[in-house]
Amino acid sequence: MPELPEVEVVRRGLARWVRGRTITAVEVLDPRSIRRHALGTEDFVGNLEHATVLDVVRRGKFLWMPLSMDGVSATGDGTLPEVATLPKVALMAHLGMSGQLLMQDPDVPDEKHLKVRISLSPVEGMPEQLRFVDQRIFGGLFVTSLVPTPDSGPGGLGETPLPEIAEEASHIARDPLDPWFSFDAFYRNVKKRKTGLKRALLDQGVISGIGNIYADEALWKAQLHYARPTDTLRRADAERLISAVKDVMDAALAAGGTSFDSLYVNVNGDSGYFARSLNAYGRAGEYCLRCAGKGLQSVIKREQFMNRSSYTCPVCQPRPRNGRW
Repeated sequence: MPELPEVEVVRRGLARWVRGRTITAVEVLDPRSIRRHALGTEDFVGNLEHATVLDVVRRGKFLWMPLSMDGVSATGDGTLPEVATLPKVALMAHLGMSGQLLMQDPDVPDEKHLKVRISLSPVEGMPEQLRFVDQRIFGGLFVTSLVPTPDSGPGGLGETPLPEIAEEASHIARDPLDPWFSFDAFYRNVKKRKTGLKRALLDQGVISGIGNIYADEALWKAQLHYARPTDTLRRADAERLISAVKDVMDAALAAGGTSFDSLYVNVNGDSGYFARSLNAYGRAGEYCLRCAGKGLQSVIKREQFMNRSSYTCPVCQPRPRNGRW
């Protein structure tokens, strides 16, 4: 499942290619990929054709494109004209397990699992089609409403700071790469949960965008065990953890995300390479790189966790005793 860095890589690529362009035609090749659009194919197409893509926005793993039907576009500095009516709808993209958003020219042969083709107004040097490809059909596209943000801040990370958010994403907390992310709000929420630390990191109501891979990597970097009770977390520990989360996310972004197979790619069809830099996840039975640097021979351990796996070092990430620290 793509996590925050993978979705952010896609967002940045899309923002470069689709922002400010008008949708000229939409072709739905497999209605299953728009099943979340309850009003069906005709309404889906009707909402998109002739709309202008104002931006590409992400909160956590949610990705959406605010749409304008009145020809309004963003100005050069990334803001909307004051007279512009804020957009009310957006194209939402859910990547699922294998969804891909690819920018391609019409002469590129269709992929085997092409589901939706969106044609865009021509711009010199830019691909003319946005294609949604999905082998496993867990993802999809749909048109959704935009609602005001509770804190009046931007809905998510984008090029244009619109104080609106896709309705489906309005319940989740801000993610650690969001400029409006509040450490104090995170610390208050995590202390109240009275659960294990990794469970809290995976709770989208506490902090969004962190999945299993990056949770393990951040906990390893912060030298904290996944079972640490959150109500015992000191402020300094929480600060170290959020710093580790941001460092891991930034490193993953620099590497283009994490790819374990060909199903995750960016808008150019390229895979990410962060998997080559993992310190904990997937390294069961291998020496802990940090401990090895200190002359210790500690081996990464894999444990069952919420129907998945957690990877920790038993030396530098000691398990809490008797549920307390």
